[in-house]
Amino acid sequence: MENTTPMLRQYLEIKEKHPGTILFFRLGDFYEMFNEDAILASKELEITLTARHKDSPNPIPMCGVPHHSAAGYISRLVRKGFRVAICEQAEEAGKGTKLVRREVVRIITPGTVIDSQLLDPRESVFLATIDARGDKSALAVLDLSTGEFLCTESEGADAWQKIVDQLRSFQPREILYATALEALVADTFRGDALGGTYTLTPLDSDFFDADANELLLKKQFGVKELSAFEIDGRKSLLSVAGAALRYARETQRESADHIDGIKLLKSEDFLVLDPVTLRNLEILQPIGESKRRTLMGVLDETVTGMGSRTLRSWLTRPLLDIREISGRQDAVDFLRDSIVRDGLRSSLADIYDLERLVGRLNLGVANARDLLALGRTLRQTPVIKQIMARSTSSLLRDLETKIDPLPDLVQLIENAISDEPPINIGEGGTIRGGFDSDLDQLRSISNSGKQVIARFEEDERIRTGISSLKVKFNNVFGYFIEISKSNLAKVPDDYVRKQTLANAERFTTPDLKEWEQKVLGAEERILQLEIEIFNRVRNTVRERTNSLITTARSLAATDALCAFAEVAVSRRYTRPELHPGDALDIKGGRHPVVEVFLDGDFVPNDVSMNNSSDRLIILTGPNMGGKSTILRQIALMQVMAQAGCFVPAEIARLPIVDRVWTRVGASDDLASGRSTFMVEMTETATILLNATPRSLVLLDEIGRGTSTFDGLSIAWAVAEFMHNSAEHSAKTIFATHYHELTELESLLPGVKNYEVTAKESGGRVVFLHRMQRGKASQSYGIAVAKLAGIPQSVIDRAKEVLARLEEYELAVLSSGIAPSQMTAPKPKTVAQMSLFGIANEAVIDDLRNFNPSNASADELREFLNMLQRRIV
Repeated sequence: MENTTPMLRQYLEIKEKHPGTILFFRLGDFYEMFNEDAILASKELEITLTARHKDSPNPIPMCGVPHHSAAGYISRLVRKGFRVAICEQAEEAGKGTKLVRREVVRIITPGTVIDSQLLDPRESVFLATIDARGDKSALAVLDLSTGEFLCTESEGADAWQKIVDQLRSFQPREILYATALEALVADTFRGDALGGTYTLTPLDSDFFDADANELLLKKQFGVKELSAFEIDGRKSLLSVAGAALRYARETQRESADHIDGIKLLKSEDFLVLDPVTLRNLEILQPIGESKRRTLMGVLDETVTGMGSRTLRSWLTRPLLDIREISGRQDAVDFLRDSIVRDGLRSSLADIYDLERLVGRLNLGVANARDLLALGRTLRQTPVIKQIMARSTSSLLRDLETKIDPLPDLVQLIENAISDEPPINIGEGGTIRGGFDSDLDQLRSISNSGKQVIARFEEDERIRTGISSLKVKFNNVFGYFIEISKSNLAKVPDDYVRKQTLANAERFTTPDLKEWEQKVLGAEERILQLEIEIFNRVRNTVRERTNSLITTARSLAATDALCAFAEVAVSRRYTRPELHPGDALDIKGGRHPVVEVFLDGDFVPNDVSMNNSSDRLIILTGPNMGGKSTILRQIALMQVMAQAGCFVPAEIARLPIVDRVWTRVGASDDLASGRSTFMVEMTETATILLNATPRSLVLLDEIGRGTSTFDGLSIAWAVAEFMHNSAEHSAKTIFATHYHELTELESLLPGVKNYEVTAKESGGRVVFLHRMQRGKASQSYGIAVAKLAGIPQSVIDRAKEVLARLEEYELAVLSSGIAPSQMTAPKPKTVAQMSLFGIANEAVIDDLRNFNPSNASADELREFLNMLQRRIV
């Protein structure tokens, strides 16, 4: 730049060190942006773009925002995926200082936000790191605002895809990866790959150095070995975990001591819910519009943000250990007592988000109001502990022992911090009077000095006879006497002129100057001392981080358990019996979400399954009859039970399952070039290859995305596989409109037919939503089309077409073989045919198989007549 000044050179030097960020450069009361940053920010923030040196040949684009309102502008940029570097003055401007030193104090990125404007109190904000080396892939996720730190790895040909699936369940805001993986990442994350908004951030390979990261993690956690965290010597995990931690520390310019450990996620510890199942069951996000119409939405009766985040974690990672599950159930059982529960919830409602307060404390951004909130939260804990100590639940008693009231910290905060401190410590008034004697003395000097100056003003009015004389103050000239032009003749000789204005003159005197130095010196020292005292108090509180984190997590778990108890009582949920066997028995089961929003009573249903005689249920019934609802409610009850929640049923006896698999609904993935049917087949393939005998599988309308015979053949083969495979045969409910699949009950010992009932009355269909043994005779699709408003002429024609097709159905499907003798639908060698052409396919098969050389003339004539009659 030809117009470069010392300040702009400083800006360019700092900008060069922070590529890929929008630099907020502090100049006085504004954050300024220049060049490409200014052009981009003015567009994204819809603020005025101006220029420095407008009249020069090369004006410099610039824009700015006031520092006191910068948080809102920064949050808008970060939500859009930008990274913002905050550059502050690193020294006070003194007399003769031409250019103050400036430095970046923090970089705010989508995955490292800790500001309340950017945080939903009920959702975690995850920074994710992924890596792939050979046949191993790894993932680490970090919520910087709370210190939650998790990692996992996978090995084998499909390791990368498994890690990406895990990544989807966390819905990260930012994903870090090594630049060497640029092509793989670009191919993986095309379009809306994760179903949300996220930013991809490439990093140098140095961030992923396993040896350097191991040392960093040991130092962070304060240990000599990482064996306690189960990542010792595991290069892929050290790579991603260390990269996440290093990025967090470098962007925040802080040690982040609240990140005190990492948890290894292992599939054998949790019921695995892949992203497809989370979506199909609407556990976190609805398929429709309403955010409340999810399992999380109806179960989240928590009263704190950290309790809500804990409950969310429990629903996405249900337990496999029966003892742990029983521990949560015992706690929920105890908390069904309304007096106990209401007392706990009332106290919990008065606490602040301690997890995030500790995060802000350890990232150096906690202000005086945060400390007050922390103290008030701890003040509530003795009441909470007293209630929990009476519990018959071992889990609640254990949580109670981990809650530390820290009375010394509470006393320190209450003694040190004023009741209504300013947001900015530099504004003064943060430290309570009586806490520090030096501060009290300086305040006394300041206050008395101001009183002296007020008396001085009154005395000078009397001495000069100028009733309008005023003593004023500003940051440039300090204290001064202001006299209007009309009174200048009365000014005494000892007045020294300081400034001339249009309508007045400003003066000082030796006495005023002496008192000014005392007052201003005291006020300057007061601000410095308040900052010093506040930092000492904050550091003292910070030293108790471990106890604070433990307390926060115990309070969060208590809140989540109270929420489970609240819904159990208000919605008549039952404690499920979980056992190590394979039998699943539900009496009077209901859908936990549908029943909340349904106008009228929900029709409950029973289901009984096991891994032998009832391992595969073929569920038929009409459109809109409720097959999908029944499938989902069974899965949701299993998830709720293993999360420790009670379930909407009269009786529920459930096994421990390792995974819940679902193939429900239809959707395109156009960004990846996959049709609805391809998505359906891909999801089905994943289930067939990965389900185990301990899994629960829900299949809805497999094969409907292609032609009738192709679809039926695929559905039949999939059903047989789920029944017969020794390695992958799981408890499976297969909802279908292919009524032909009901023949499997007579062919395979573990198949049972169920139907969702409906009846016709006066030409109308009444859906009973009742699941019972048997098979449906029809799907009532035309009746549903009529309900949807299809013109009557189309309905009438559809009935004619249906009648003609049904006339030939047996011949089309079995080629003369009785259904009970079928082993599978007979494969066809002809090309796909028209609607009426498929009914002629059996005729062609008969013609192909007929041997005329062995037939008499009468037999040939009769055969041809029969073919003519059967041709549509």
